[in-house]
Amino acid sequence: MRYAIAYDLGTGGAKASLVSETGEILKDSFIAYSTHFSGDNWQDQQPEDWWNVIVESTHKLLAGLAEAEINSIVSLAISGHSLGVVPIGKDGSLLRKMTPIWSDQRSTKQAEEFFKHVDYEQWYMTTGSGFPAACYSVFKIMWYKQHEPEMFERIDKVIGTKDYCNYMFSGVLATDPSYASGSGVFNLKEWGYDERYIQASGISADVFPEIIPSDGVLGNITPEAAELTGLPLHVKVICGGVDNSCMALGAKGNADGRVYTSLGSSAWIALVSNEPVLDFNYKPYVFAHLIPGMYASATCIFSAGSSYQWVRNHLCRDLMEAEKSGGENCYSAMDKLALSSTVGANGVIFNPSLAGGSSIEPTPDICGGFAGLRLHHTREDMVRAGMEGVALNLKKALDIFRYYYPNIDKMLVVGGGAKSRVWMNIFANVYNTVIEKTNIDQQAATLGAAALAFRGAGVWEDYQMLDKIHCTEATYEPSEDAEIYSSQVYPRFEKLTELLSEL
Repeated sequence: MRYAIAYDLGTGGAKASLVSETGEILKDSFIAYSTHFSGDNWQDQQPEDWWNVIVESTHKLLAGLAEAEINSIVSLAISGHSLGVVPIGKDGSLLRKMTPIWSDQRSTKQAEEFFKHVDYEQWYMTTGSGFPAACYSVFKIMWYKQHEPEMFERIDKVIGTKDYCNYMFSGVLATDPSYASGSGVFNLKEWGYDERYIQASGISADVFPEIIPSDGVLGNITPEAAELTGLPLHVKVICGGVDNSCMALGAKGNADGRVYTSLGSSAWIALVSNEPVLDFNYKPYVFAHLIPGMYASATCIFSAGSSYQWVRNHLCRDLMEAEKSGGENCYSAMDKLALSSTVGANGVIFNPSLAGGSSIEPTPDICGGFAGLRLHHTREDMVRAGMEGVALNLKKALDIFRYYYPNIDKMLVVGGGAKSRVWMNIFANVYNTVIEKTNIDQQAATLGAAALAFRGAGVWEDYQMLDKIHCTEATYEPSEDAEIYSSQVYPRFEKLTELLSEL
């Protein structure tokens, strides 16, 4: 049996997982790190924290393994959070202790200056950059140039999050198409950097790292990395990918038209396809896939599980206390409350935009809220409305994809929310499609990185193995309730969205 280590480098911390060549996740270790909020829209992390956590989590992973098992580890790959800008000097050193992460928007003025000379719609339709423009790497690099010119002059390359850790493992400065597609200067159709946009940015093309395949081999780990981590010198470092694309592959996204919903604190629907889904009105954000010539297009809502958690924290404190005292899990108890209400929550509607609006909303300033409350309504109605509101909001995201891919008839749901049978039944009826729950809950990004590790090391011939690894645990079919959601509940939800946006 051969093994790989898959790293999921997230916004809140990093997880290292030991994965067998059959796709079984045998052991994992998660360690958190901090985000620093030091200015208006500034959100920084320390690259050295990422590396230190990877080293520590690897030690925890290897602890207790026999020498033969450690020597059977053939490769590693990293899934990394997107839009990172880590400056590496001409002497190979890290030039900035803290670097902006994906959600940092300090470069708004640089983006505004860029679009004085570049047509915004054409730029979006070329790059698929559907997040707020200031999030994308090129504008953060422009910020470096304007605000830290001395540091900027010393730059050799600016690389991403997982690329920095790859550099520490292998000594090689490179990236892959999926991560490069978040640079803001990547041409999706041409599958490479777009010289027009690099020139418009005023940044030298030399700053952007070489692009190699996601399952390409950077080399073996260095003696220094082997000594730090305890890994054998023969372990191959695979280039890896951006988290969006790793999750798409890990969620069985290995064929045209595959689609999944990730239901966590935030939530999104992603479609894997042979053509990028580009729509300037709703701006799906598109990344190059890990499989050459394919794309992962997504639409999202910023607050899903976190909005339902708000319902729990403020309407179900007694259930939380009961759980602490050894009673029933609070979310399981909330499932029972929801079942005591009716389809459409007896007329109560909840919009979950408690963290503002994404590109599918009329305005980013939209707030969430309950509506339709009367004196006879109960907590049961409000809890059910909370579950329905998240599903209704995501239906809007799904409808965008259905316009381009009308035959979506099955939806894989991953993430913590997929564990609730009540919620999955609601989703089946709101989406009016079959919902599939598999054994892969919150491990999709890990599985995607592991797939790259095995493919890059030659253990797997292709990515068809992923279909065997996913074992269906439950399916949820639409019922007659689907018509009620479609004809009655969803139109009221849309009206509430309009009113909250105007408000």
